[in-house]
Amino acid sequence: MNYIGSVLPDFQVNAFQNGEVNSLTRSDLMGHWSILFFYPADFSFVCPTELGDLADHYDAFQQADTEIYSISEDTEFVHQAWHEQSAEVGKVTYPMIADPAGVLARHYDVLNEQLGQAYRGVFILDPQGTVRSYTVNDMGIGRNAGEILRTLQAAQFVAEHGDRVCPANWHAGEQTLKPGTDLVGKI
Repeated sequence: MNYIGSVLPDFQVNAFQNGEVNSLTRSDLMGHWSILFFYPADFSFVCPTELGDLADHYDAFQQADTEIYSISEDTEFVHQAWHEQSAEVGKVTYPMIADPAGVLARHYDVLNEQLGQAYRGVFILDPQGTVRSYTVNDMGIGRNAGEILRTLQAAQFVAEHGDRVCPANWHAGEQTLKPGTDLVGKI
């Protein structure tokens, strides 16, 4: 299924953040850009490197009016224990969503039912909760926060400047393209 243009469903989950457990719903993700960052499991191997990398880039995401939501099928209590035990995960200050019923993972079709774990999915949602970009990796393939940030910035640029597009390897502030017949065969 293609998720581009699909809208975040109604949901209610718990999330661990900054020593507290809070309930999150669809409305909490509205009004700002969101990164839904699915990963297989707490207390694992590649996952803490990814969550730590996102934590290292968190200020840049916040400056882009974007909240990161890491999501696994673990409970909020497992998130808390992992946060307290792992130096990498201990850097995380963004919400760590508990999705033990698989509500979000099933909606975005990233749940491996046999393992009870999510594939490594990244969904970039606009302030209306609409998917503007997504990637899904197999369990053993880690992701790069810098590339997620670059893709987010491109999605934000295109949303703001609908008549312009971002070429390969584009970074914020660089030249974009305005599609038209004058470019055909010249790139």
